[in-house]
Amino acid sequence: MRFRCSVAGLERGDDLAGTASTVRSFLLVENPGPWGIDAVRDSRLPREVKQGLRVATARAKVRPLLIRRYHRQAPRTGFRVYAARVDLDGAWLQTAVLDTPEELLDLDLTALGEGRSPGLVPVDDTLICVCTHGKHDACCAEKGRPVAAALAAANPEQTWEVSHIGGDRFAGNALVLPEGLYLGRLDADNAASAVADVLNGRLPLDVLRGRSCLPMPAQAAEIALFRHLDETAVAAVRVLRHAREGDLTTADFAGADERWRVVVRTTQGPGVLLTCRAIRENPSPRHEVVEIARLP
Repeated sequence: MRFRCSVAGLERGDDLAGTASTVRSFLLVENPGPWGIDAVRDSRLPREVKQGLRVATARAKVRPLLIRRYHRQAPRTGFRVYAARVDLDGAWLQTAVLDTPEELLDLDLTALGEGRSPGLVPVDDTLICVCTHGKHDACCAEKGRPVAAALAAANPEQTWEVSHIGGDRFAGNALVLPEGLYLGRLDADNAASAVADVLNGRLPLDVLRGRSCLPMPAQAAEIALFRHLDETAVAAVRVLRHAREGDLTTADFAGADERWRVVVRTTQGPGVLLTCRAIRENPSPRHEVVEIARLP
């Protein structure tokens, strides 16, 4: 049997909490594919567009992703582009339909990286992006496509397939924007209910990897506090601050009428194969909750 990183991660008991990629600004470009190992580099976009986009997004600290509809043809003319900013104090989403790939190079990605509009139109919507990038990792396709099918049936206008978002060993993976919530170990049975929770302002803690605008230890701290309080309403807890010193991260939170402090110790676990294509073992971080205390 071929090695599958998601099966190995489940057998090891790898914890989901605190594993979301740390990204605050995203650029999503509709592209039907096929997607190579590196989606943007290996796409069929014009060479000068691919090169310019990779340089500009790297400089601006913007994560470029390719998206496509599940089992739906791309439009014959124009393609959809989204810009998303994940922020605890006001996440936002903007969009437009561009006529030519070259227009991607006209977007103000420096502004997007700084949390300002890149020149698109604000939209009040939620995107559900399911990773199905099989060329990058087999688990993403094998686990992701059934999830994409289930979510496309339940939320057809909000669901997109997306290129690699990170955490292959937690496939099926999904990214919810502009909230920046990473969900993992989704399947055809639990995906629709998990996304329904998110759309109704609740956190599906059993499949939540974290919020991408927070460092991984702070993600783990936030999830631990929600579990401690037996709470799932997003609005019930607000992040006040977080700071790291050595292997300890301290995060303070505010509830309706109380404040909490969570301390997390982050260490490196033993080396493992983190992806199906990995040729060497790498350590994976482990987050241990040291303390959850109510503040005066």
